[in-house]
Amino acid sequence: MNATHDLERLRFNMIEQQIRPWDVLDFEILDLLAAIRREDYVPAEHQGLAFFDMEIPLGDGPGQVMLSPKVEARMLQDLHIRKDESVLEIGTGSGFMAALLAHRAAQVLSLEIDPRLAETASANLRRNGVDNVEVRVADGARPLPSGPSFDVIVLSGSVARVPQNLLGSLKPGGRLAAIVGEEPMMRAHFITRVGEGQWDTQQPWDTVAPRLLNFPEPSRFNF
Repeated sequence: MNATHDLERLRFNMIEQQIRPWDVLDFEILDLLAAIRREDYVPAEHQGLAFFDMEIPLGDGPGQVMLSPKVEARMLQDLHIRKDESVLEIGTGSGFMAALLAHRAAQVLSLEIDPRLAETASANLRRNGVDNVEVRVADGARPLPSGPSFDVIVLSGSVARVPQNLLGSLKPGGRLAAIVGEEPMMRAHFITRVGEGQWDTQQPWDTVAPRLLNFPEPSRFNF
């Protein structure tokens, strides 16, 4: 059995045994996960883990990981991104989620606080022919320029609470996806801007993910 056949078998098993059982049933999403080469976005020293149900380390810093395949897939499915939409991602990591987003959207701006990760992600995306993503070295927790700018905002990591400033950057009908809460249980939040100052929030599934840096944490003090 050759190496290519091995990779395709592992990819198939990832989709059928991890992702589909997690209620990812959109055939376009499943086809995309079969087509985008996840292994191209995994650090060389962790290549053997590319298709496992786990977070893959990307560096030495806190939270520098690729999220598990099923979490990325479910988030992508539940956002219902259209081809004419613009996406902001907070936390580029290796660039894999940005690549998935890019195949669903018109353009993606992905912010990465770690310059080394941003450089690696840019190279990964370039090498795989993804040309509608801009990776920018920036702190996604800092305020964005005011006004609605994006149809979709994705936080590729967890936060203690939904960042209100990011909600202000959604266009009407825009959606924000974030994993919110404290260990041992967090919930995926999907928040849609349905009108001026009006929001619809869905919390369809539980998971746990590493923190994105610099977003506010609740006080640990009890008075």
